[in-house]
Amino acid sequence: MTIREAASSLGAEIVQAEFEDADLEGAYTSDLLSDVMANAKDGGALVTIQAHKNTVAVATLVDIACIIVCNNRPLPEDMLEAARDEGIAVLLTKENQYTVSGKLYKLLNHGAAG
Repeated sequence: MTIREAASSLGAEIVQAEFEDADLEGAYTSDLLSDVMANAKDGGALVTIQAHKNTVAVATLVDIACIIVCNNRPLPEDMLEAARDEGIAVLLTKENQYTVSGKLYKLLNHGAAG
């Protein structure tokens, strides 16, 4: 499932759209950036409420393809600019991390959010 397909299935808004659409290789949910650096896998999505420039820096370090910001957190322009520079997709959703993680798990393992 590609990033754009996942965004559509999750009902998430693509707020940083300058990226190369690719298949998601998995996902990791965390709000602790050191945890993301230690455990997230490359080519996946990061599900978080951390909406700031450092999130993009960490995503770049571990080669995360997509950041999904939950709870409709406000997105600062410097975060979106950094994501644009790095070609990382940023999605925004009103849902919380638990819900998005469950839906994403189903999508990536069974092809339907249910």
